[in-house]
Amino acid sequence: MTSEHMELKGDAEEPPPARQSGRCKEPLNMNNYANKKSAAESMLDVALLMANASQLKVVLEQGPEVKLYALLVTLISISLILQVIVGILLIFIVKWNLNDPSKHYKLDVLENIVTGMIFIVVVVNVCITAFGVQHSH
Repeated sequence: MTSEHMELKGDAEEPPPARQSGRCKEPLNMNNYANKKSAAESMLDVALLMANASQLKVVLEQGPEVKLYALLVTLISISLILQVIVGILLIFIVKWNLNDPSKHYKLDVLENIVTGMIFIVVVVNVCITAFGVQHSH
């Protein structure tokens, strides 16, 4: 019989744990995975936060005579606010235990909200780039 047929019928034996460097590979710890993923997202969020703060500084220094001044200040402010909210939500996601099934729904909703907000931040930052923030020399 083929291995696919045995697996479908449930006759297949469980394969031995994968070996890597002479050690058994441990199962994926979802809490560690989520914490690392959230930490990476947070680092990217901090980098974008610093870039937006720098852009806001340049626009404010150049003053209202800059073309599209109000629009740029508004877009950069929206981006900054959303990034702070995303950062706070990521802290809550990291603090909750993924291995607790009673929290799965809440975590899924929070992850979806964070993903949506990150998408909005990206769109807002594309608009900021399109309308331009020129550094004065």
